Parts: sequence; C-alpha cells; structure tokens
Amino acid sequence: MKENNIIKLKSFDFAIRIVKLNQYLTLDKKEYVLSKQILRSGTSVGAMVRESEHAQSKADFIHKLSIAQKEINETIYWLELFQATNYLSLQEFESINEDAIEIIKLITSIIKSTKANINN
Repeated sequence: MKENNIIKLKSFDFAIRIVKLNQYLTLDKKEYVLSKQILRSGTSVGAMVRESEHAQSKADFIHKLSIAQKEINETIYWLELFQATNYLSLQEFESINEDAIEIIKLITSIIKSTKANINN
C-alpha cells in the first residue's frame, strides 16, 4: 500500500494546483466556463483515490482507480486545450502537465499490479 500513499499525496497536491489554476483562470483570465471543467476533473482524481482506500473488494478498488484514471486523462485534455488557446503559457502548461502525467502513470501502474495480483 506504500504505492497508494504516494498517489494519495500526489493527487491531493495536484488538486491544490488545480484549485489555484482555477483561481488564476477566473480572476486573471476571466475564464469561467472551461475552468469549471478542469476544476471538476482535476479535483475528482484525489477524491476517487481516497474512495479507493475503503473499497469493498479488489474489483471495487480497481473500479475506483479506473475512474480516477479517466478523470486525470480528462484533466490532461483541458490542460492541453488551455495551452493551445493561450490561457496557459507553455511553461505553465509543462509544469502542471508533468504532474498529471506522473499521476496517470502511477494510477495505471497500481491498476495493473492489482489486476496481476488478482490473477495469481
């Protein structure tokens, strides 16, 4: 479960960055619609990771992390869109996108290893 603690911490820290990004987008860039989308998907990653801690079964654990995986993937889409439309500079984008990529890799790894443990 050590790996799960890492994803718990990283997804929480990522959610903080997303909240701050939302504040930047709404206050500085006056962007109110799309910023809500990234706020929802970016913060739900950590929420699903937390839910997975109390999963009722291995299948439920995988299911909850699979939702977190989908949410981080959606968040990456919104980040790419914000960068492509100049709401984020390349440097701003690369900084937060690196964190998102790291999180999706961790979640994918946890899902794969859990599935492998079930099959053994």
